[in-house]
Amino acid sequence: MAQGFFVTGTDTGVGKTLVACALLQGLSAGGKSAVGMKPVAAGRERDAWEDVEALVRVSTVRAPRAFVSPYAFDPPIAPHIAAELAGVEIDTETVATAYARLAGIADIVIVEGAGGFMVPLNRRETGADLARMLRLPVILVVGMRLGCLNHALLTRRAISDYRLQDRLDCPRLGTIPHRAGIAVRDATPFLDLKPLVERHG
Repeated sequence: MAQGFFVTGTDTGVGKTLVACALLQGLSAGGKSAVGMKPVAAGRERDAWEDVEALVRVSTVRAPRAFVSPYAFDPPIAPHIAAELAGVEIDTETVATAYARLAGIADIVIVEGAGGFMVPLNRRETGADLARMLRLPVILVVGMRLGCLNHALLTRRAISDYRLQDRLDCPRLGTIPHRAGIAVRDATPFLDLKPLVERHG
């Protein structure tokens, strides 16, 4: 069975998709079969969810969209609100089942969370609860802007509280420069994937 990582961020719009895609591309280049997953997508444009499409493009394993993104909503708003407007409730067990199916067909599954780490998914659970349910180590994406140190430290403490980091001295995987429209292939070289590869053999 595959192993995986949960990519979260200090906020929405900090580059989670870019980093998730760069990880997929880098791991694939290292000989691993890798597939991306966006359990909850919100914000459809031109009949597509761009985050999901980006992950699919760089995955080496093709999988049904129902597994790649079990929940996809039209409005670009908080997941639990989007789900409520659609008349459904996000079920983390459904997500876990989809993850297990992906884990059965790839070496590594890169799961991209929605928004920040503690974003609500339903009335009881958050993205943090989902990461814990999947038992995945967390990769934190920090947007380098005013206030980011506070956001990063608070998020890292939450990740630690959920026991999803081996230690507080977690490795820095890299720094991707902020460029409008940066391509995945240009971002990948800025990542050091050695800690991930070593973790999974």
